[in-house]
Amino acid sequence: MTKHTDPDQTLLKMPSLRAVKSFVAAARYQNFTRAAEALCVTQAAISRQVRELEGYLGTPLFKRVGRSVELTTAGSIFFDAAQLSFINIAQAADRIRKDHRTSARRPLTLCCSPAFSALWMSRRLPSFFSDNPDIDLNLVTTQNFLSLEPGVYPDIFITKMSRVRDGYISLPLFHDVIYPVCTPEYLEAHPEIQTLEGLRDGVLLNLSPYGRSQVAEHVDWGVWLAIHHLDIEDRTRDSHHYFNANDYNMLIQMVLNSQGVALGWDHLVGPIVEQGKLVRPVENQVVLEETRHYLAYREDKADDETLRRFREWFTAQCGIQVSP
Repeated sequence: MTKHTDPDQTLLKMPSLRAVKSFVAAARYQNFTRAAEALCVTQAAISRQVRELEGYLGTPLFKRVGRSVELTTAGSIFFDAAQLSFINIAQAADRIRKDHRTSARRPLTLCCSPAFSALWMSRRLPSFFSDNPDIDLNLVTTQNFLSLEPGVYPDIFITKMSRVRDGYISLPLFHDVIYPVCTPEYLEAHPEIQTLEGLRDGVLLNLSPYGRSQVAEHVDWGVWLAIHHLDIEDRTRDSHHYFNANDYNMLIQMVLNSQGVALGWDHLVGPIVEQGKLVRPVENQVVLEETRHYLAYREDKADDETLRRFREWFTAQCGIQVSP
């Protein structure tokens, strides 16, 4: 028995891509003749395709101004959407061509969180590029590792998820070590934060859980203090303000600007502490022994030289020895 597929209404409602392509060129150059030259067709072909699209949409897309044309309100709306779609298609096609082209360049796509890219990757990548000048790294940042946009298929994930998706092999890395950090200047101006009670009542810059639902666990000031047997609800009435943000890079920048105390994840802020730009007002810390960070790489590229070189560099940076 033959199984019939129902009509795809989205595709059926799509106008001719050739007409849309002519429209985008005409809108970009504001001139049908220049658009024709850019697409290597005749001016009459551009005019015909634009008329076809206007007929399909039931509204004019251009108004003539001398020898040029300008977009109507409807034309501007359609141009914004069409141009973005063509850019996405062109970029996807370029990525595919690069992946299948015989070349000395070696592309590699890596996915990690914004904080990890800014505070961990950025300071270490120069050593990778100096040792691997033939590798072109494409870095994608997200907090939502399970719902990447279509067409993004990373070679490597750096994540707290032990199993990010099927088809990937996960290497366990390090545990989280979390402690308070501030600038030396802030500590000098607020010596009371050298005790846990003083910290609790101070200006606390807090990483909120919003947009972080796929993180294995969330440690904020309330959790961190509770582990040390203090209740954040016991802050005194005259306590300083408590600031929440789900952007960790912003919080660290605020700390560096001496605006308060934040929790520092050692793998992210450790180098800044070693430089003396940040200090630990107390020695207390929390180590999450039950969870780790992971490097997950594509199983179908397990023997790929480019991926292997990055994996060996990365694990060496983490001080981890991995068998080849």
